[in-house]
Amino acid sequence: MQKFVLFGVSVFLVVGAIVGLIIGVNRHHSSTDEDGQALSTTTKSVASICSQTDYKRACVDSMSSVANNASATPNDFLQAAINVVIEEVQAAMNRSLTIGKAANDSFQKMAVEDCKELLEYAVEELQASYSMVGDSNLHTVPDREAELKNWLSAVISYQQTCIDGFTTPELQNAISNGLLNATQLTDNALAIVTAISQILQAFPVNTTETSRRLLENNHDMLDSDGFPAWFPAGDRRLMGSQSGGQPAPNAVVALDGSGQYKSINDALAAYPEDLKGRYVIYIKAGVYNEYVIITKKQINVYMYGDGPRKTIVTGKKCKRDGTQTFQSASFSAIGDGFIAKAMGFQNTAGPDGHQAVALRVQSDQSAFYNCRMDGYQDTLYIQTHRQFYRNCVISGTVDFIFGDSAAIIQNSLIIVRKPMDNQQNTVTAHGRSNGRETTGVVIQNCRIVPEQLLEPVRFQIPTYLGRPWKAYSRAVIMESTLADFIQPAGWMPWDGNLYLDTLDFAEYANRGPGAATNNRVKWKGFHVITDRNQALQFTAGPFIQGGEWLKNSGAPFFLGLKN
Repeated sequence: MQKFVLFGVSVFLVVGAIVGLIIGVNRHHSSTDEDGQALSTTTKSVASICSQTDYKRACVDSMSSVANNASATPNDFLQAAINVVIEEVQAAMNRSLTIGKAANDSFQKMAVEDCKELLEYAVEELQASYSMVGDSNLHTVPDREAELKNWLSAVISYQQTCIDGFTTPELQNAISNGLLNATQLTDNALAIVTAISQILQAFPVNTTETSRRLLENNHDMLDSDGFPAWFPAGDRRLMGSQSGGQPAPNAVVALDGSGQYKSINDALAAYPEDLKGRYVIYIKAGVYNEYVIITKKQINVYMYGDGPRKTIVTGKKCKRDGTQTFQSASFSAIGDGFIAKAMGFQNTAGPDGHQAVALRVQSDQSAFYNCRMDGYQDTLYIQTHRQFYRNCVISGTVDFIFGDSAAIIQNSLIIVRKPMDNQQNTVTAHGRSNGRETTGVVIQNCRIVPEQLLEPVRFQIPTYLGRPWKAYSRAVIMESTLADFIQPAGWMPWDGNLYLDTLDFAEYANRGPGAATNNRVKWKGFHVITDRNQALQFTAGPFIQGGEWLKNSGAPFFLGLKN
């Protein structure tokens, strides 16, 4: 996550090769005057929709396919906005691959490969968004608003992670410029979805018909047992019990050969293509020294072990040894609906390994119960989407809970470890780069404490609740116990005054000797929440739509405030 600058002859050779690629690419950027003129010369419907966006000229251009269609619905306009983003992301992917051919630095080449993977994720989620809008009846888009915001927020995160992977300013600027159209158009699409209720006022329909269609198409409505109507009966039986018992596994992993498989990856390789319900893997006690990836296609995987100190997945990839942060994780959960219980995830690179991820989570509606995540810098990468952690232990030093997801960490123990000399500890570093993203990290009813090794020098090594990795970084610490080693200022800047006015850091109803807020930072973006209703918006119910899916994880949680 930190910035590394590498210079060499190869950089300048690369720059020469890519200048031609980015000339003329950014055709969508326009001035305020041009934006106003664009709106004044288009149809009323397009003007109404595009007035909500930041890049109005680009918005008007993206609506050209439906602008003169008198029967076009809001769905048609939104689909047009999403479709042009798909085209631009695909074009940006091709440009990044061309840039990669000119680069001869291994680290930059690795960044190119990461970019390709990340932008492929972006295209897939944009296509899912496009399909969702197309499958919705007229005026049912607001019913899908949270889902669309979730996906579009993830697309923004993928784009930003692609850019961040390059460590030479020249290459990073080239990639950023090559993605500019895509990032602006994604911003526009998210703006349209965010303002969809207001936009719909320009498209009146029969309210009785709309209500009927909403009921017919609301697949997320919960039944009397608290499950969505579409949730399979077998899955209800599997996940409905919150007792100590575990479900019968589809696969058993054991290092001693007493299971069907000796490695977690072998069990995942047996994931059925026609899966119905969940794929359950029981991992017996042991230290599994393997790099595990739950792929995008492996949805609804449920893993459980014999305990977070008994069933452990470990690795030691790190920035020091030439691995990108994105690829350093010992365990990566990508496929949606992933659940882990009673497992440990660790990265043993040590404090001098710098960025070294133990667990990277991209899975939407993922949940972790009674798990451990142990490392130093960048331990837990909460990359994208909606995530929930309960009764977990998370340890680290610098930015050790970081990423751009909407994550709730509840009833957990957060342990700050002893860092390298001259380092400062920061618990969080959230990566929200767009103010409309529905992302942020919330630490609720947890304990933040020093490890035993740090205890004797806890006042000599400054420890902060977080710092703003990106412009709209969001972190909320609420109803938690803060030990005395937390700095009175509470929060640390990233780089001088950078982002201090746009970040969103908050504290609510914390306790303990480190919770006093009278000497906290005076930044415009920081505030102490005193209104209970304001605090409620950051709880699991509204913030990650937990009422729709957490019960299906079969473990305890609460949706509102603890007290």
